[in-house]
Amino acid sequence: MFISNLKLWNFRKFGSDRDIDADSHADLNLDFTQGLNVIIGENDSGKSAIIDAIKLVLKTHSYEFIRIEDKDFYKETSRFRIELIFDGFEAIEAKNFTEWLAWKGTGNQAVPYLRVVYDVSRRGKKILPSDVKAGPDAEGSQLNAEAREYLKATYLKPLRDAESELIAKRNSRLSQILLGDPAFKAGKDHDLVAIFEVLRSGLNKYFRGEFKVVKDVGGVPTDSFPLEGKQIKERIDGYIKGFYGEQYETAFDATSSDIKSILEMLTLQLLDEAHPGLGTLNRLFMAAELLHLNKESWTGVRLGLIEELEAHLHPQAQMQIIEALQKHRDIQLILTSHSPNLVSKVKLENVILCHNAYAFPLGKTYTKLRKTDYPFLERFLDVTKSNLFFAKGVIIVEGVAEEMIIPAIAKKMCDFKIIPRDLTAANVSVVAINNTAFSRYGNIFQRTKHPHMTIPVAILNDLDLRPVEYATAYKIKATDFVRQNIISAYNPANHLAAKAAKLEGQSVKPFISNFWTLEYCIALHPYLRKLLFTAIQYAIEENRADNYTGTKESKMAVQQLQQYKIDIAWNNFLAGKTAEAVAFELMYNFIIDQRKLSKAVIAQYFAVLLLKDQGMMKADFAIVNNPVQYIFDAINYASGY
Repeated sequence: MFISNLKLWNFRKFGSDRDIDADSHADLNLDFTQGLNVIIGENDSGKSAIIDAIKLVLKTHSYEFIRIEDKDFYKETSRFRIELIFDGFEAIEAKNFTEWLAWKGTGNQAVPYLRVVYDVSRRGKKILPSDVKAGPDAEGSQLNAEAREYLKATYLKPLRDAESELIAKRNSRLSQILLGDPAFKAGKDHDLVAIFEVLRSGLNKYFRGEFKVVKDVGGVPTDSFPLEGKQIKERIDGYIKGFYGEQYETAFDATSSDIKSILEMLTLQLLDEAHPGLGTLNRLFMAAELLHLNKESWTGVRLGLIEELEAHLHPQAQMQIIEALQKHRDIQLILTSHSPNLVSKVKLENVILCHNAYAFPLGKTYTKLRKTDYPFLERFLDVTKSNLFFAKGVIIVEGVAEEMIIPAIAKKMCDFKIIPRDLTAANVSVVAINNTAFSRYGNIFQRTKHPHMTIPVAILNDLDLRPVEYATAYKIKATDFVRQNIISAYNPANHLAAKAAKLEGQSVKPFISNFWTLEYCIALHPYLRKLLFTAIQYAIEENRADNYTGTKESKMAVQQLQQYKIDIAWNNFLAGKTAEAVAFELMYNFIIDQRKLSKAVIAQYFAVLLLKDQGMMKADFAIVNNPVQYIFDAINYASGY
């Protein structure tokens, strides 16, 4: 059995001001998968609230004290309700809940499910006692202690002290895990008790001076009876006789010999690892908990709740562990994480995204992703792209050039007070997908039914139509343009509208350039085009330093750069050219057709030059009929302005 659904009314941030009605729309209605569930999202998005709601109802196997507090109520409301649905019962599991089970389906298709409800009220600051109930109706009847025992979860808290849980001590978590395993069900008749009795007897003899030690001295076995223990005992006995009388004597013992006490003396560590670090201890702790979750003959729920799985783990360890956990299909794991490294290894249908007081599963029935989108995204949704799950806003771009230029433009917009904060301060991620499959990424955020996500997702895309004049100027074969549907039907407005229609939906909005490409739009800007030209010269210089042998014109530009005559080179480049001709030549010679330079290198230098430029005025940057206005608009939208 497993938790298939969680509903919350007025619990923490999942709430509203209306009265609770079990038949009404819940403030959170969240489905889980039978195996792995990874809850992600920005800080304070509700991840821990989901885990804590489950803990409040089910409790945990450890001796953790869990109680209701005022902060568990949404704002000033006086009541909250938590409802859990358990599905997937096997007969041996269902027998533990026969009087509370309900059925769905008819005839031979009917299957049992269990609804567990926790409804809590307060009067002023006094929280009223309440019971966990279960049953097919809205109220249910009280679950007895035995049934509740079968519903307990295993919980690993964030920033857990794994060392404390694994060392020998009274009621250690390690002893609880081992004691619950069938291997130790024999209790006082267990072989470990007999082994320990031998140890106790030896200890007793040692302190009485009766323990014989056989040593190999010069190849000859030699018996001896060490007296250090006896001497210590006699000294203590001397004090005791003085305190109580001559008839009193002491005896050393290794506590009781019941199996629980023995297990409390055990410590778990890696073989040959004398001083393990926090990461190693964390992995040992999780391994021990998995032993508990996979114990044989257990007919209760096998549920693990882990907050911040990545705690104390380096990125490679995170990936290794999550890959291992995904193989355990016979237990249900509900995890929270802030780690893009970890999320990049999780199947998308196992991810739950928290945002704006709601949680959104990303499985096939919930998003507008097609079936084939899932394997595609699993191949390409790497660590850097997984940042999109933790942002307040997202800008999806084609490549690394845009990824470097967009934040620089946003920073300049912030400097000129066009926007109040840059992308970092606004928690906006720029994600380069390194292909043109924009709809695959955009559809992650589009839902098949309400509620919809409200994360603003801007897709920044090129028009990808070359001006016809460009073909004429550089005598490019018409066939190259027919392939792009330009010569036969050159209509940028229709092309832009068609592109936008394929990408737009819900909170996902496309921002498409009015002209050819991002670089071409920059080349048309009367101020930014000089920065682009300068960036190209720096890129040429970098290539020259790497033994690049370019065209005669390139070498001349390098020489001018070396002589610090960028302004002269720029003026010579401008001479006698229209704005379009300047843009054409930059594109043809350096960026597109005759390209011998990396677009990423040019973009990097351009971003640096833009940020360092002290002479630019706001009027130079935010001009009328701005060819990069679509970038401004995308930044505004993703940032929520």
